[in-house]
Amino acid sequence: MPDTTPPAAIQPVIVTPDVDRLRSFYRELLGAEEFTRVPEEGPVFFVGLRLGGSELGIVADKDVETGTPTRILLSFAVEDVDHLLDRVAPLGGTVRGPANDMPWGQRVAHIQDPDGNAVNLTQPVSSGSSPMR
Repeated sequence: MPDTTPPAAIQPVIVTPDVDRLRSFYRELLGAEEFTRVPEEGPVFFVGLRLGGSELGIVADKDVETGTPTRILLSFAVEDVDHLLDRVAPLGGTVRGPANDMPWGQRVAHIQDPDGNAVNLTQPVSSGSSPMR
């Protein structure tokens, strides 16, 4: 009988021609911390970033095209969506529109990282906040 035990964790991995640029973007915007690098010295192939209890991998491929339509959306729970929006463009990303309070109880902003990957920044909407700021 095949093993039906679910995986212990899922790690999204972004393939990019510029590992340093994406590592800096996620480090400066979200406080991601590098926990692994392969190889340890020389040109980097893989960087593992830790964000709270989650991990994000970044893999180097100088031939990959950026900005192509993606079917994956990275969603990050943050403390203050609006505070982070002003930091996106200076770090090389793009803000796709203002943050909005959603009916399911989250404030959500749609952005793109420097490679054009779709990213959501989310936070819970407190009961005392005004709708659609």
